[in-house]
Amino acid sequence: MKAGKSVSDVMTAADVAALPAVVDLMTAAQALRIGRTTAYALARDGDFPCPVLRVGGEYRVPTAGLRRVLGLDSSTG
Repeated sequence: MKAGKSVSDVMTAADVAALPAVVDLMTAAQALRIGRTTAYALARDGDFPCPVLRVGGEYRVPTAGLRRVLGLDSSTG
């Protein structure tokens, strides 16, 4: 997540489009408007709304799956 941003900040479609190929869990949670505790619980339980990768001790979210969940996947239309 960029400095100066908080989970309560709304992420626009343009913000999501500018994301790199893989983001951290909190960036994905911000885009989905999910709080920190809920995001980690969903990821831990395998119920996060889009695919989540476990890399070492951290969660990573491929942006393609995030865009699909948000209805921003240009390859579907």
